[in-house]
Amino acid sequence: VFFQDKEEANEFVDKAKTAKKVRAKGTVDFDQFDKDYVLSLNGLMELPSGEKRTEKRDDSRVELHLHTKMSDKDGLIDMKDLIKTVEGWNHPAVAITDHGVVQAFPAAYQLSKGKNIKIIYGVEAYLVEGPDTEERHHIIILAKNQMGLRNLYKLISLSHLQYFKRRPRLPRSVIEDHREGLIIGSACEAGELFRALVRGESDEKLKEIASFYDYLEIQPLSNNMFLIRRGLTDGIEGLRDWNRKIVAIGEELNIPVVATCDAHFLNPEDKVYREVLLTATGFADAKDGPDLYLRTTDEMLEEFSYLGEEKAYEVVVTNTRAINDSIERIIPIPEGTYAPKIEGADEELRRMCYEKAHH
Repeated sequence: VFFQDKEEANEFVDKAKTAKKVRAKGTVDFDQFDKDYVLSLNGLMELPSGEKRTEKRDDSRVELHLHTKMSDKDGLIDMKDLIKTVEGWNHPAVAITDHGVVQAFPAAYQLSKGKNIKIIYGVEAYLVEGPDTEERHHIIILAKNQMGLRNLYKLISLSHLQYFKRRPRLPRSVIEDHREGLIIGSACEAGELFRALVRGESDEKLKEIASFYDYLEIQPLSNNMFLIRRGLTDGIEGLRDWNRKIVAIGEELNIPVVATCDAHFLNPEDKVYREVLLTATGFADAKDGPDLYLRTTDEMLEEFSYLGEEKAYEVVVTNTRAINDSIERIIPIPEGTYAPKIEGADEELRRMCYEKAHH
């Protein structure tokens, strides 16, 4: 930023220090001296901080589908900010479901220790019918207990070491073989149930697909607006009808239906940062991205009001809390340190030391 004089520069610095929120404009170039990308400011504008979203309910919902910064080039949620927000909203728990990985678990555990918030450990995985299958569907896998966590880790390892093909994939049979202690959700519009709805599959086929899952997901209309732009459904009411259909399938099969945000950032105004992220990775429609922010209970009840007050409360609050109640508090990483144990290592080290000392 260039200034006319020192007084103007000091005024700029003072405003920047006191501003709670600013918008910066400039150019980003690789600096050969710092060996990093540097923003050269052309201007800085203070923005209104806006009204902070709060929640004061004893019956707060539970988010079961959320992405942190560990969802590579997609999620923007910082774990420290997430724990602070969810605890402040009095939510009893929150699920961590990054794309194909579990690297957020250690920070989630450490930051939630001593706080009145349960972390639900999970993943959004890529389901395939077999190792040679190209088509993959999103699927949510949550650990219900320590056995479930063990199976979750085993599945993550297999997906990367044996079935990786552009993404860490999981054949359905492999999931079935390691299903003990796990809760399986149908995920988003990229899940096989929603995709079958879009294709116009028969009721029998939809129920066959849904029967694989422990719970079915529906999400805010904004998440799927791109389907309208592509001409795959007839406006907003078409999106509502698909969600109504999933609710009806859940009722018929006695499978709980839950409303999730598929949150990729915390607040509505953070959407622009994900747009930048997606644009940088080559998404042509990044500017039309959905409003994937973490919603309060009241915001979600309003979002699904078209289901009727009773049903909206069931999918937003009752069923999400019931799933949370079925999940134990889990320690993702044992306390302490665990040095590797190698048979005969002590004797071998002692022998080597004596030999060196003798020579």
